[in-house]
Amino acid sequence: MSYSNFSLEEVKQKFNLKTIENSGIFADIEPIESSDLLQTILQDNLPVAIASNSEKARSEMIIAPILVELKRHFKDEINLFSGVNFTVDETQDLNGICDFLITHSTEKLIISAPIIILVEAKKEDLNAGLGQCIAEMVAAQIFNQKENNNISIVLGVVTSGTNWRFLKLEGDTVYIDLTEYYLSDLNKILGIFCSSVDQLKKM
Repeated sequence: MSYSNFSLEEVKQKFNLKTIENSGIFADIEPIESSDLLQTILQDNLPVAIASNSEKARSEMIIAPILVELKRHFKDEINLFSGVNFTVDETQDLNGICDFLITHSTEKLIISAPIIILVEAKKEDLNAGLGQCIAEMVAAQIFNQKENNNISIVLGVVTSGTNWRFLKLEGDTVYIDLTEYYLSDLNKILGIFCSSVDQLKKM
């Protein structure tokens, strides 16, 4: 078993998690203006990604440029890893490939604590990716603790590139925002990412 096999119900039961599901959990966060470069990239890439309609195309052409924009915003304060093997504890089925993983670390070649954001790409049904994303967030929490970095919050995202759903793991509680943000809300999406990084940096 691996991250991708977890359903929402299974991950809650296995790790004794509580979930709080509300709309607008991140509603008060201020948008961040996207760069002209990102807007041009998405304008060029979006028709190709939509026409291909594969998870890989959406991941490479829509999701990755947005996360690179986040990396650009914070320069070397954070690092972005794509398609990495992130095995934390095989005995608990916390193993497998993470689509995107963001650390607050200067290390570029290896994953170093703290891991602050996990992003899971899905072609269509975002709800189907919740269990997988939460399992990865739990693994990040354990990884951080093993590295003596007791950061209390991990942000999670399940996205098709055009639709974005945000989650937050704090202790044993998962906050699931029932609001879906769309690519037309790009500045809001960037605002949520940036605000979360700023908050986690202070910890």
